[in-house]
Amino acid sequence: MFKVLISDNLSEEGQRILKADPEVELDAREKVSPDELLKIIPEYDALIVRSDSKVTKEVLAAGKRLKVVGRAGVGLDNVDTPEATRRGVIVMNTPDGNTISTAEHTFSMILALARNIPQADASLRAGKWERKKFMGTELYGKTLGVIGLGRIGTEVAKRAVAFGMRIMAYDPFVTQEKAEKQGFELATVEEIIVSADFITVHTPKNKDTDGLIGKAQFEKMKPGVRIINCARGGIIRQADLREALKSGKVAGAALDVFEEEPPKDMELLTLPNVIVTPHLGASTEEAQVNVAIVMAEQILDVLKGRMIRNAVNIPSIPTELFKEMTPYLTLAERLSSFQAQVLDGQVKKITLKYAGDVCAFPTNLLSVAAVKGLLSSMLSDTINFVNALVLAKERGIEVVETSTKETQDFTSTFAVEVETDKSVRQIVGTLIGKKREPRVVSVFGFHTDFIPEGNLLVFTHTDEPGIVGRMGTMLGDAHVNIAALHMGRNQLGGDAVSILNLDAGVPAELLAKLTQTAKIKDIKLVKL
Repeated sequence: MFKVLISDNLSEEGQRILKADPEVELDAREKVSPDELLKIIPEYDALIVRSDSKVTKEVLAAGKRLKVVGRAGVGLDNVDTPEATRRGVIVMNTPDGNTISTAEHTFSMILALARNIPQADASLRAGKWERKKFMGTELYGKTLGVIGLGRIGTEVAKRAVAFGMRIMAYDPFVTQEKAEKQGFELATVEEIIVSADFITVHTPKNKDTDGLIGKAQFEKMKPGVRIINCARGGIIRQADLREALKSGKVAGAALDVFEEEPPKDMELLTLPNVIVTPHLGASTEEAQVNVAIVMAEQILDVLKGRMIRNAVNIPSIPTELFKEMTPYLTLAERLSSFQAQVLDGQVKKITLKYAGDVCAFPTNLLSVAAVKGLLSSMLSDTINFVNALVLAKERGIEVVETSTKETQDFTSTFAVEVETDKSVRQIVGTLIGKKREPRVVSVFGFHTDFIPEGNLLVFTHTDEPGIVGRMGTMLGDAHVNIAALHMGRNQLGGDAVSILNLDAGVPAELLAKLTQTAKIKDIKLVKL
């Protein structure tokens, strides 16, 4: 049974998916205090949160069984993702579930800001008729600056185009061609700051975007600019915004998020040219149902070893592509595990070399698999696709990746080269036939052809008659059966390598005797 904890209120539609699975024991709570979460988390395999629960370093340390943390929403400010990564815990969100909801809320705020709707409503309810006081401005012909052209930013910009607005957008990951196709102008943040009539932010909050807009930026803006933030508090400095609003440089601001929530800057909230909502961007019935359903499905996929979607600390790829890649992932992990079990010295560098058709796949995921295979055979830590690269970096192991479409004897090859303080050794593998079976075609520069699985006895020796025969006799006397034998040499009478596929392992005392056999230069037992 997998135990899943929901520590914040989650839509019943998502809960039903988890409850219906016979392998899941669900504990759904509307609100869990920090102390209680720390106390109970060791029992659970998965944790689903919204924005209230804080998944801290301490919580992750206590979650010994924890495999995945799911945020039913977009923002991950409340999850210590670097610590989760180091501990091998997958962190995922639901970036698509509330896209439309947040985009519509943003555009509602733009319209309300342009036409002073909340202020006019309050005035009329107070018995006043102040038509001149609430003179607004049209959106048509104005320039909207969109900082962050992701899913939500793009949807906001599309709606602005329908209103006849000019769109200036900043996003380092969007090409000029894609922007122009949608009718947007790519610009720098500086260009948007100087030129836009309305500025809306749609970036995550991180070290690069914290305080992205502050006093220096407000000073460069057009007089009468209007500011909208439905993304994350802190991207816009509240204190600087307050002063810009009071001076009149900024005509108005519409805020759904704040540096502290609930906000404590009451002076900002009481300014007449500010409209606010209590973090309602994702607060629609449809969005809440969507994120709950998607998160429940993603959690089940992780727990049952299926495709990982929307993870922020591990590459995510489509299910069909993952199936296509699986034989290569297996090959990558086994080649590196083989290396780890035969190497001598301290590992300094691992170089992963891709050639041929394999380059069509996301090789970064294959590299993670290779590093995982190497470290899993070397360390006692739990190594997985999440923390493999982090743990390699912590141990000073350099990871290098190269690729070329040119090959010689095979349609694809994948080489794992490991450099230690004593040697540099390379092993090369490929996939053979319609069944795409893994094969090792080169070991330490010797041509070979063997399946990397089970128990393997690997030894280098002088190329002369009788050596392999003596090894076989000793194994036979110990009732260790040889399933297959593969040899490789570069020249007659020189050095050679032999790989024996065995039906069972080799006892330590027998391995010691084999090591002392004449003409044997190096011998290792490998288990894959």
